[in-house]
Amino acid sequence: MEQIPHIAIFCQEHRPSVPSAFSKYLLPIVVRYLADQNNQVRKTSQAALLVLLEQDLIERADVESQICPVLVDLTAPDSNDDVKTEAMAIICKMAPMVGKDITERLFLPRFCEMCCDCRMFHVRKVCAANFGDMCSVVGGEATEELLLPRFFQLCSDNVWGVRKACAECFMTVSSATSQEVRRTKLSSLFISLISDPSRWVRQAAFQSLGQFISTFASPSNVGQCFREEQRLVKLRGAASSGFVFQGSGAAAGGGRGQRGFGEAASESSRNPGDHCCSTSAAAVAEVPDAGPFEEQVLPPLLRCAPQEGTVLEQELYNSFHYWRTPIPAIDLDVELQGDKAPAEHCSGSPGSSAAPVLGRKELEELIENLEPHIDDPDVKAQVDVLTAALRATELDCHVPGSALELQDAERGQSNCFAVHNQPLIGDSSDTQVTPYFLSFSFPTPDVVPQALLDQYLSMTDPSRAQTVDMEIAKHCAYSLPGVALTLGRQNWHCLRDTYETLASDMQWKVRRTLAFSIHELALILGDQLTAADLVPIFNSFLKDLDEVRIGVLKHLYDFLKLLHQETRRKYLYQLQEFLVTDNSRNWRFRSELAEQLVLLLELYSAQDVYDYLRPLAFSLCTDRVSSVRWISYKLILTIFYSSKIIQLYKWFLVELVDKFCHSPKWSGRQAFAFVCQLVVEDDCLSLEQFSKHLLGPLLQLASDPVPNVRVLLAKTLRQSLLEREYFVHSGNSHQEALEQTLVALQTDLDKDVKYFASVHPGSTRISEDALSTASSTY
Repeated sequence: MEQIPHIAIFCQEHRPSVPSAFSKYLLPIVVRYLADQNNQVRKTSQAALLVLLEQDLIERADVESQICPVLVDLTAPDSNDDVKTEAMAIICKMAPMVGKDITERLFLPRFCEMCCDCRMFHVRKVCAANFGDMCSVVGGEATEELLLPRFFQLCSDNVWGVRKACAECFMTVSSATSQEVRRTKLSSLFISLISDPSRWVRQAAFQSLGQFISTFASPSNVGQCFREEQRLVKLRGAASSGFVFQGSGAAAGGGRGQRGFGEAASESSRNPGDHCCSTSAAAVAEVPDAGPFEEQVLPPLLRCAPQEGTVLEQELYNSFHYWRTPIPAIDLDVELQGDKAPAEHCSGSPGSSAAPVLGRKELEELIENLEPHIDDPDVKAQVDVLTAALRATELDCHVPGSALELQDAERGQSNCFAVHNQPLIGDSSDTQVTPYFLSFSFPTPDVVPQALLDQYLSMTDPSRAQTVDMEIAKHCAYSLPGVALTLGRQNWHCLRDTYETLASDMQWKVRRTLAFSIHELALILGDQLTAADLVPIFNSFLKDLDEVRIGVLKHLYDFLKLLHQETRRKYLYQLQEFLVTDNSRNWRFRSELAEQLVLLLELYSAQDVYDYLRPLAFSLCTDRVSSVRWISYKLILTIFYSSKIIQLYKWFLVELVDKFCHSPKWSGRQAFAFVCQLVVEDDCLSLEQFSKHLLGPLLQLASDPVPNVRVLLAKTLRQSLLEREYFVHSGNSHQEALEQTLVALQTDLDKDVKYFASVHPGSTRISEDALSTASSTY
């Protein structure tokens, strides 16, 4: 069985000679051993089958005729327990490979049957763990009609491991359903998982909460653009935030979306020209398909700009979003707890119509009914909410501008208060009403059900770490950019306090997670909110531990380019601080700084580059770690490239010669030879200017006492200067000096110097040669 995949590849390569060998002889062997009595043989056969499917070595007809019927038979009720469980796992893994048609016709009925297997909880657990993938394959209609009832049963299974598996795949299941089902059915189901008696289930549910909330993102709320049917379509209703987003309907809710937030991910494009946004609510832009996206560190990426623009052909996708199809806007109706209360009006602002609310009598009755159960923390939290609402009625229901006025955007009405049906989760140790459990503490967003938002905000409550998960705050921070994008910048006030709490968390892992994603959050919030709310936190991260600072440093350019020029310039004074680290051996920190400085050059004026970035570049070029030095040489080269430095390049060249060519350290003199080599090869300076300012000092290195310096000088002369006609022309005044230096190097006592001075090794690349002669790391 271990050899089958290799033989199959051989048959594929020689298919004209053996056209049906695999289908006729090899595939039946694989299928037969799927039910072998020996466990190792079965496992090997299953692995071989998956490899053959992944490599596309099995014809579709053979899959349907030979493999699928056998797997379905192996999951029959009378089948061996172990074989049944393993076959079910293979079916779930095969479903994305064979596609919707085969899955729906052959696998789906048995999958639904196995979800209700009352005898084998292992089978139910396999179904629950792969439920999201199955939903993604069969699509929304089959999911809502056939799979959701089974999912509800699994979420209430008497085995906690099954419920935990449901919580872990909840986001993928939600992505395959409509907005209405997501809001009316899945929200309450998820609340039940968050309140599960098992701590492990609650832990998995809270870890998935932010991802589940992100599936509520609506184009009408966040103004996204989705790529569908090979074109980019600007959806209506984008005026609120002006974001542009690309998604793929075919991959909606797929497994790619689960990798999306925070530090794990978080490499975004540094090209400022790739932004595109539009504030026209009715505009529709279409562009040709720009081809498939290239996956970076994390999947689905958002790109946007704080100013207006046009839709480009290629949008990069960002680390906290999910592929999804456009969803129509759904109005969120605020449900009042209990029976319909008599209409009672509260005095609002002039011109606004009143809305029915719960009367004082109804509130008193609700409180009276709940008081016998006040020992329950959840009941106590509800009583606190109802008591606050009762006090509001004593004030004639008039609280101008407060969060008690829940907005109804479509009807233009406002309720003085609203009590939600979903139970609110509190803690028995609470002595006063806390903002975590007040469902009217923030204006209800149109996108996310308030109960889910309340639970998400409660993840920063210290009691959660004791009762749910010690790292619950980290999970909250990890998914916060996705939640913020879902709510939109107009609802940022709902998350501001939570973000500030996370930013001051005692655990450095929480702050590190925020540091890695702060540039993505800045894209969502825009320049004004970024300056007001994110810049102070960004500044605190700059003074944090190295583990936190590295998150800021890795995306320093991405964040600074979003700030106004005057704010951005203030950070020039702080760049020097990145050279100081908690551990001086942390050379990767300085290496990342050098890479960021290359990008930052375009953000500042020529004078700023000369005054602030140039000293940093020279300092990094003398670093004791060779890897940092080689990146810094490219930084020097980029400064040469920059047209902004032309008027200052004479002083720059003088300092380059003084600091490196005359350096007391051999690594500095070697660096000078390498920089000269790059300058000539990349045409950073004209050859006349190079000869005038750098050639003389370069040739002086022929008498350097360190062979490594002379080796690099020989390479520079042979592979760069003498390849240019300017230096070999008989009329050139520098030709004689070049020839004398080359003769001296050809008679050098060091054999490597003689070799590179005499021969042009055509198979050797310059950068590799330079690194091969570099000093050791320390």
